[in-house]
Amino acid sequence: MSLQKELIDQLMKDYKKPEDLLGENGLFRQLKKALLERALNGELTHHLGYEKNEKTSKSDNARNGKTSKTILGKDGEVAIDVPRDRDGSFEPQIVKKHQRRFDGFDDAILSLYARGMTVREIQGHLQEIYGVEVSPDLISSVTDEVVKDVEAWQMRPLDSMYAIVYFDALILKIKDEGHVINKALYLAIGVKLNGHKEVLGMWIAGTEGAKFWLSVVTEIKNRGVQDILIACVDGLKGFPEAINAVFPAAQVQLCIVHMIRNSLRFVAWKDSKKVAADLRQIYTASTEIAARMELDIFRSKWDQKYPTIGEMWQRNWAGIIPFLSYTDDIRKVIYTTNAVESVNRSIRKVIKNRTIFPNDKAAFKLVYLALDKISTKWNMAMHNWRQALNQFVIIFGERVTKHLGN
Repeated sequence: MSLQKELIDQLMKDYKKPEDLLGENGLFRQLKKALLERALNGELTHHLGYEKNEKTSKSDNARNGKTSKTILGKDGEVAIDVPRDRDGSFEPQIVKKHQRRFDGFDDAILSLYARGMTVREIQGHLQEIYGVEVSPDLISSVTDEVVKDVEAWQMRPLDSMYAIVYFDALILKIKDEGHVINKALYLAIGVKLNGHKEVLGMWIAGTEGAKFWLSVVTEIKNRGVQDILIACVDGLKGFPEAINAVFPAAQVQLCIVHMIRNSLRFVAWKDSKKVAADLRQIYTASTEIAARMELDIFRSKWDQKYPTIGEMWQRNWAGIIPFLSYTDDIRKVIYTTNAVESVNRSIRKVIKNRTIFPNDKAAFKLVYLALDKISTKWNMAMHNWRQALNQFVIIFGERVTKHLGN
């Protein structure tokens, strides 16, 4: 729909400064009010079946005055008069009954919340940018609607197979029965057979162990997952046993990224690059035998100064060596900081302003919104995926091929 130049000239004839157009009583606000009220009156006319002041016997229903209401929007508040009908059957569409916010306003609140802004910060932002005053209760009610989405998302069906599933955890401070305690937020990130990543779910627990992990893996299976080729874990006690109890054919691989990070915790800053370079010789070795030789070399060089590192790699060797039996194509997609680390990095950016969450629900809301924003960027397969998939087919055969068409 195009506006005639004469009409625009008529509307702008008194324009002298930006406030005349954009201010609280400017033309934009007046036009929005006038157009909304004209549309509402048009809807009521259509509902009744006759024009205002038209004499008719078509209906016993009739116009019955107006009700004033204020609608919140990104460009501020708009006070409008909503027409009523006598029998109360009129259901306006452009501004629905009980609606107090324009479409898109809730999205603006959720977008700010997903970026990690606190309720007070969102209040200040809306006031400063849009000139709109909103209460903390309104912001909470809008964000609470996300909980329903979280519940549906957490119960959604999953693919029948995932080539790789990464399990990881973040520590959050959450109030529980009046006390602030550390709780772990656990994430499962799967790599589908098309190479695309997907967050399978998230769980919050105060303690972890075989029983907890068994419930997590069982839930994943109950949502449709029949097989996992490789499960990457961070060495938490009881996890490998829980995975194999539900997916006995899954190869449990200790996360190399976690091994490196845990190793460097014991290293002085001046030695960190050298130690990291020597550790790289272990996990990039061509075979298990070659890796064992590199570990012996590492220990002979560093055990006197950092004995804990060599002992840790020795103790976890059974969880490290599965990685060494794969080709470089598969190693590249297993050993990637992008799959888990980029997710954790993005979540940490969002939660850094939340020193304490009031409850588990608040943590779920914020992390879910952050994950939703992160996953919109996952529109491409992992790098080197085609070569890796060919190797998976050769190594695992029918376990992979029977799921390729699903």
